[in-house]
Amino acid sequence: MSRRALPITPDLVLRAYRAGLFPMAEGRRSRQLYWLDPKLRGVLPLDGFHLPRRLRRTVLSGAFEVTADTDFPGVLAACAAPAPGREDSWINEEIEGLFNVLHRMGNAHSIEVRREGALVGGLYGIRIGAAFFGESMFARADDASKVALVHLVARLRRGGFTLLDTQFLNDHLARFGAEEIPQADYRLRLAQAVDRAATWLPVLSPEALSEEVEALREISRG
Repeated sequence: MSRRALPITPDLVLRAYRAGLFPMAEGRRSRQLYWLDPKLRGVLPLDGFHLPRRLRRTVLSGAFEVTADTDFPGVLAACAAPAPGREDSWINEEIEGLFNVLHRMGNAHSIEVRREGALVGGLYGIRIGAAFFGESMFARADDASKVALVHLVARLRRGGFTLLDTQFLNDHLARFGAEEIPQADYRLRLAQAVDRAATWLPVLSPEALSEEVEALREISRG
C-alpha cells in the first residue's frame, strides 16, 4: 500500500487497473486514497463458476427485474451506504465521483436488481478489454446480490471476457468458485485480458440468459 503522489484522474485509474492496482479509501469520510496491489489476488473463473440449484431457480423465476447500466449512480451510492455488518465503506466521495465519470466514459458498468420497481441489489465494476474488475455489491433483499452476480457472469461469458477480478477473496465469493492466485500469475492473466477484445452486453435476452445459466449449472455438476 502506498500513498498517492499525483491527483487521481479517471484516465489514471484506468492505467492503474491495467497495471494491476486499484484505489481504496480507509473510510467513507476519508480524504486520502491508496493504491493497493495485493500479493494474493481474488479472481472468479468464468469457466468454473459454481451455480447452486436453488439460485438457478431464483434467477430464472423472474422474481427480480435485472438490468444493466440503468442506474449506475444509484448502485454505487448503495454500495457506499452503511449496511448491517458494514457500518463504514472504503468508497469515499472522491472514488464515487471518479467512478461516475468512468461510467459516463463507458468504462464502468452496473447490474441493477429491482423488485416492484425498487432497487434491492446490484454491483458495479470497471471494464478494460476482456477484463472486468468487480468493485462492490449490495443487497437489500435475500439473494439480490447473488442474482446480480449470476447476471454479470452470464454477460461476461456471452461477451467473450476472460478475467473477472474480485480483488480479494471472501467466504461469499468462494462459494461461487472464486479463488486466490499469486500476484505474478494474476499479472499474466491481466496482461492477456486487457488487450483482448470483448463486448459488454447492456441487454441480455431471456434466451441468452437461460443458455448461460444452464451452461453454468453443467459446470457446477462437473
